Amino acid sequence: MKKALVCYSSRTGKTEKMANFIAEGLRITGITADIQKIADIKDEKQMEGYDGYVFGCPTYHRDMTAGMKTFLFTAEKLNLVGKIGGAFGSYTHSGESAPMVFDTMQYVYKMDMTDLGALSLKEAVIETAEGAKACQDYGKAIGAKL
Repeated sequence: MKKALVCYSSRTGKTEKMANFIAEGLRITGITADIQKIADIKDEKQMEGYDGYVFGCPTYHRDMTAGMKTFLFTAEKLNLVGKIGGAFGSYTHSGESAPMVFDTMQYVYKMDMTDLGALSLKEAVIETAEGAKACQDYGKAIGAKL
């Protein structure tokens, strides 16, 4: 059975909700999905052994959080070339972080990213049926690619 790791940073709990919905979508397609806060990951060894990776970060002052930047350097130590990936994030005013993470995964790590691009959702939408479905569909698309 294929396995995916969903790692996220969350300041208000909204990106965490997205992570859980995305993991549900992965599980619907038969993928084992583990969820980790990036703050709990101390080194790249904790992320080994997965077929797919999905990273999430809220936009904070039109940027990703400092914790996500540090995490991305840790993740770079893994050999993620060709692995399936996706990126997501929540925002209130602008949504730059998810595309930044997506680009890092695609162009720096050389991952095989989902054709859907990065998933950015306004915080007010996440807890609606539409927001939950968007996240689950994103997870399903990654699961289908796996």
